[in-house]
Amino acid sequence: MSRQVFLYDHPERFVAGTVGLPGRRTFYLQASTAGRTTSVALEKAQVEALAERIDELLDEVVRRTGGSAPVPAVAPAEATDTAPLEAPVDEEFRVGTMALAWDGEDECVVVEAQALVELDVESEEELADAEERLLRDDENGPPVLRVRISGATARSFAKRAMEVVRAGRPPCPLCSLPLDPEGHVCPRQNGYRRQP
Repeated sequence: MSRQVFLYDHPERFVAGTVGLPGRRTFYLQASTAGRTTSVALEKAQVEALAERIDELLDEVVRRTGGSAPVPAVAPAEATDTAPLEAPVDEEFRVGTMALAWDGEDECVVVEAQALVELDVESEEELADAEERLLRDDENGPPVLRVRISGATARSFAKRAMEVVRAGRPPCPLCSLPLDPEGHVCPRQNGYRRQP
């Protein structure tokens, strides 16, 4: 079976969003253009890491080009996207591996999200070989969402993604673990329930 590649070259929209209530949210990356939408599920930590890495990548591009690359220092106000995910949210796959790059020729950010793959390996060496094979652009590889976006769109994506991550449950002021509406068992309080 051929690899499924969901390619979006400068889509109309590329955002991170959630479905569900805080504490039970499912995180998604969603790309859409010309009536076509692709949604892939991932973990909250993956969204946060992607947003941080995008900002770091763009800062490095600005530094290396002396500011000549078309990358804004902050997310432009006109590119702000606060709309919810497009419904229905049909999950194509759950993300396992992500990659991020700057295409200097086209002056754009390339984001890749590859489907989670279960590896049946018995040693560290077999694991390294299997991971290397997955990273190649193999026609029989797992499904992948590949998005190419401008520097301004990337900054806006990162800003929104961090806002989505922070919109969850507030952290406990003592242990930083998330507080549920009912409170939580705080390790810093020797297991006593801490109320929000």
